[in-house]
Amino acid sequence: MAEEHIYAVYIMTNVQRGVLYTGVTGDLLTRAQQHRDGEVPGFTRTRGCKTLVWFELHGDISQAIAREKLIKRWRRGWKFDLIEALNPGWQDLWPGLVGSEPYPWEAMIGDTGAGAAKDLWSSEGRPRG
Repeated sequence: MAEEHIYAVYIMTNVQRGVLYTGVTGDLLTRAQQHRDGEVPGFTRTRGCKTLVWFELHGDISQAIAREKLIKRWRRGWKFDLIEALNPGWQDLWPGLVGSEPYPWEAMIGDTGAGAAKDLWSSEGRPRG
């Protein structure tokens, strides 16, 4: 039986309510680090999108790609609403990915959210993928 793979749809920005980039990846930790380091040529590097402000995990690549394409067609205000629903202060989610700080929504939902999403996380405490 093949190992389940987790894909992430994510949004990077340069500043709060600034330039937005929506992408999809099979390894969010590595991809976010590449954006932070300016290793990804093109839009994110030229616009300075180094801050991960939102992500969503999927178990199926076709669903993740469809969601990415859908979000890319959204109006900016809808994307702002999506981000601010769980990250109202537009905090960088990188520290949560590497396990050094809790995510903003963990304070809002307490421990109930962690149990529900535990299957999406590896033993190292980051999204599987």
